[in-house]
Amino acid sequence: MDAHRRFPAHGYAGLAIILLAEVLLFSGDALVGRWFTPVIWTGFILFADALLYRFRGSSPLVSNRKEFLLAAIVSVGGWWLFELYNAPRFWRSDLELWWHYHNLEPNPYLRRVGYDWAFATIFPALFITAELFGATLFKNQSNRRPVKISKPFLYGLIFVGAMGAILPLVVVSQWLVPVVWLSWIALLDPLNALRSSPSITGDIARGSYRRLAVLLASGAVCGVLWEFWNYWAITKWTYTVPYFGDVKIFEMPVLGYFGFPPFAVECWAMYIFCRSLLDRRTTSSEHDREETRIWIAD
Repeated sequence: MDAHRRFPAHGYAGLAIILLAEVLLFSGDALVGRWFTPVIWTGFILFADALLYRFRGSSPLVSNRKEFLLAAIVSVGGWWLFELYNAPRFWRSDLELWWHYHNLEPNPYLRRVGYDWAFATIFPALFITAELFGATLFKNQSNRRPVKISKPFLYGLIFVGAMGAILPLVVVSQWLVPVVWLSWIALLDPLNALRSSPSITGDIARGSYRRLAVLLASGAVCGVLWEFWNYWAITKWTYTVPYFGDVKIFEMPVLGYFGFPPFAVECWAMYIFCRSLLDRRTTSSEHDREETRIWIAD
């Protein structure tokens, strides 16, 4: 880390937002309590981005705002896709929701703003945190022996992923919750590899596990923070799962924490797939030199 590299002003703003939101929440401010999730994660993103700049000399909010905006937009769409898996439970009274939202904003227009604002923070928070791991703890991780991955194997993964993505919509069962958090990895990451876009399968074929490692670490850290901050908020979410659902840390059943690391990989595969549809000029060969990078360009 360059000792002379400045810490950007938006990092101090982010830290101030986090501290002020916490103080107001615990002092009983109902407005902050209802909007706590999007507010606190906005502060986190600002602070984490500034830290990344301090360590690496570049960051999405300083060097690549268009890419940051794209990730936020894909994040909103990605989470509404996940909400689709909850949708059958809204019109079937005999089914429990996988996750429930409580104390929502009564005004439907403001409620939608709250949804989309909160959803827009998910991918950027995961990716910036992953970049932080790549610039620090995993900075010097070396490559290992390449793993040969054949095209038939990739096509097989795509088939399994497609079936896994469709099955929970056709067979409405709480036991299929884990499938949702794994199927889109199996579907999209091999597609990204076949389209010559950055991919985890492509990294592994070259013997690089750094990007996978930083994404898994990011998912674990952000998952704990999501549940920690959610626990104290007024507007919050809870879960209904059939296995060990009463054994919880905060509002999340303990087994659910194992879903956060692969969730980060899934979000990244979605982002890369959507990004590749917009710009086919970027290929995996451009990332051979910097395989810890999460964003397309920085």
